[in-house]
Amino acid sequence: MGALDGHRIVLGVTGGIAAYKAIEVCRRLVDAGAHVAPVMTGGAMRFVGRATFDALASETTQVSLWDEEHPVPHTRLGQGADLVVVCPATARLLADYRMGRSGDLLTATLMATRAPVVVCPAMHTEMWEQPAVQENVSVLAERGVTIVGPEHGRLAGGDVGAGRLADPVDILAAIDSILGSDGSTSGGDMAGLEVLVTAGGTREPICPVRYVGNRSSGKQGHALARAAAARGAKVRCVTTQPETAPDIIGVQVLAVETAAEMATAVLSNSATADIVLMAAAVADFRPVEVAGSKLKKADGTPEIMLEPTTDILAELGRNRSPGQVLVGFAAETDDLRQNATSKLESKGIDMIVANDVSASGVGFGHDTNAVLLLDRSGGATEVPLSEKHQVAAAVLDAALGCLHNARDAGGATGHGEDVNR
Repeated sequence: MGALDGHRIVLGVTGGIAAYKAIEVCRRLVDAGAHVAPVMTGGAMRFVGRATFDALASETTQVSLWDEEHPVPHTRLGQGADLVVVCPATARLLADYRMGRSGDLLTATLMATRAPVVVCPAMHTEMWEQPAVQENVSVLAERGVTIVGPEHGRLAGGDVGAGRLADPVDILAAIDSILGSDGSTSGGDMAGLEVLVTAGGTREPICPVRYVGNRSSGKQGHALARAAAARGAKVRCVTTQPETAPDIIGVQVLAVETAAEMATAVLSNSATADIVLMAAAVADFRPVEVAGSKLKKADGTPEIMLEPTTDILAELGRNRSPGQVLVGFAAETDDLRQNATSKLESKGIDMIVANDVSASGVGFGHDTNAVLLLDRSGGATEVPLSEKHQVAAAVLDAALGCLHNARDAGGATGHGEDVNR
């Protein structure tokens, strides 16, 4: 059974270049067990063919109020839906929906449903930032419509800016969090839990221009945040990459830049967390002094003295809350198991996620990862090269196992305190 098994979802597709991405959303919804009924506008069919959705969805794509077998297709679709998602949603769709205009099958279906609605805007930056568009989005959100995205990124024509359609993974996570919130789907196995996730690589300034950093993109940490929210958890995501962080229900994003800022955010938000996932690549050292102006090549090679940063994971291990599960991450280039085991023991944590970032397709910047999961009881699980959202699911499964084992034992992991808080 999929996470959305038994749920009927109307997938509305409007006329924007991002319409092709709705194909991936459709496929993922079907893979998750949903019954998907596609509805395309005339504009959408200028960008992608209905035959594609016919092949992937659960029923034939509908495009008109007038040429369907059912005499009132919009009421059949609207009344029968467990959720309606519009992906992508153009500026015109947002305006029509806000004003209650029903000039085509999709807008008529939106008017005819009492089901939750998810809207995923996508358009050029100039359009997205228009006050009228922003007002329409705000009004819809106030009425209870879930808005997912848009993201900052590459747009049609080579432009870069806000307006890019949200990642299909984020869209699915938002849908799953809505339909799983009542515990009726398998996606609610983390309902009632609080999860703290860190993501990205910290930047330690040398001067106003330069910094000491690393190659972490934040993708794995963000995938963990999405996955935990989709499974019902309340998530705080402390990230150095807020522009690509999940913009979905259930995830609170806390933006930081330096190791010191991350330490403050993590330590001040960790006390109530049931699971802490330290996926960020935190700098081990920072410059002792930061130059007040740009360092220039003409001034010669600078001497930069470094000092250790706060070991956030070790600090958490020493001061964990009762019943809390701590998960560390180790990016290695050799002796993976040995180095990961040493870190697991020295930090006083419950589980470590280790990867060999010298391997092809693994770790920094990639959409895929391959990891070794080790826990303090001696358990070891290898996750082969997979998409990062699949790795996130495996990590959460293992972390939940640690949490349940601790609670079954009647004490906090490794400490013996009561976990029934």
